Amino acid sequence: MRHLLKLSLFLLLCLLILMGVYYFSERNGLPFEEAFTDSFTDAKLINNVEIDEIINSEGLHPIVEEKTEELIKQSSEVGIDIIITDGYRSIEEQDKLYKQGRQNSGQVVTNAKGGQSYHNFGLAVDYALLNENGEPIWDIHYDGNQNGEPDWFEVADIAKELGFQWGGDWSRFVDYPHLQMTFGYSIRELKQAARNSE
Repeated sequence: MRHLLKLSLFLLLCLLILMGVYYFSERNGLPFEEAFTDSFTDAKLINNVEIDEIINSEGLHPIVEEKTEELIKQSSEVGIDIIITDGYRSIEEQDKLYKQGRQNSGQVVTNAKGGQSYHNFGLAVDYALLNENGEPIWDIHYDGNQNGEPDWFEVADIAKELGFQWGGDWSRFVDYPHLQMTFGYSIRELKQAARNSE
């Protein structure tokens, strides 16, 4: 009987811890599984960024822009050339992209409607590799620097060291080109702050 009580208390404690992690991940705009990754911790430690600074800016946030430039530089230093294919996206652009593969022709490339993406707040970029002819490619197995490792994953590792979260680590909608810095804010918090500022 005593062992059953101890086991019950232990299971209750585990459940409370998981609920706390779930709340923490939801509050910070991460899928539950990503709350356990180092990239989130790195992003939290970059800077204390005020939410008003994010919602009142047009284009990429200055820190995201600086880290993106550093990513391009560090990737080049290991023999990998990349191009940023997308950055800040307006609500209208996001809605158009969301319709792709649903209401319009093409492949589904996002699950986020307008206002539901970190791109809409200038906190995300998408990248592609450049091949030997300088053409963008989205081949995650390409090894242009010929070191035996896919360039795509090397770039992602550099990005994570710089504090980005990588969409390739996600389990629900894997998004290999996507990099974001949330500064600890969920989409819900950003949208609420934007509404309050109107």
